[in-house]
Amino acid sequence: MNITTPKVAALPTIRRLPHYLRILKELRNNGEQLVSGTFLAQRMQCEPIQVRKDLAATGTIGRPRIGFDIVSAINSIELFLGWDNTHDAFLIGAGSLGSAILGYDGFAQHNLNIVAAFDTDSKKVGNRIHGKEVFALDKISDLASRLHVHIGILTVPALAAQTVTDYLINCNIKGIWNFSPIKLTVPSDVIVQYEDLSSGLAVLCRRINAIVN
Repeated sequence: MNITTPKVAALPTIRRLPHYLRILKELRNNGEQLVSGTFLAQRMQCEPIQVRKDLAATGTIGRPRIGFDIVSAINSIELFLGWDNTHDAFLIGAGSLGSAILGYDGFAQHNLNIVAAFDTDSKKVGNRIHGKEVFALDKISDLASRLHVHIGILTVPALAAQTVTDYLINCNIKGIWNFSPIKLTVPSDVIVQYEDLSSGLAVLCRRINAIVN
């Protein structure tokens, strides 16, 4: 398999790469060393040419009639996504959703380490949720500086989201994974990734209605 310089990838390609990664790791764990583009296309429910384009974006090029080297493809995808290094993060909002995220152990597979949680509720501060200590919100600045954390996972109510975001920016947080149902205003050097659960539910319900009605 040839490895070329990674290209700039479109957002749909980036969203598909974790799915490739899961398939490739499953094959690796089963003792496989090579995989065909056709097999990956069948598992991804897309065309083989899409597989070649997606993996080429990470610098991975398969060999005709041989396929892709699985270990090399995994390494290339993880390097492209920045998952070859551990990223520390803070979670802000230790409610039901925040607690569920703290309890999800799949992030470790992608080298995301949630260092601590933060909340304004004095009843939660000082407790541990799934092994992570909950601190008062005003402790973020000091801990972010000492631990060099630049990612914040936002699971606060919509009314508090912008205020908390402003505070995070002042604490030098550069990436915000936003689960709050609100669009945030941030400077150009801060990246926001939105996970709007209500939008996903709306799409699901609309598609179900189209089938059953």
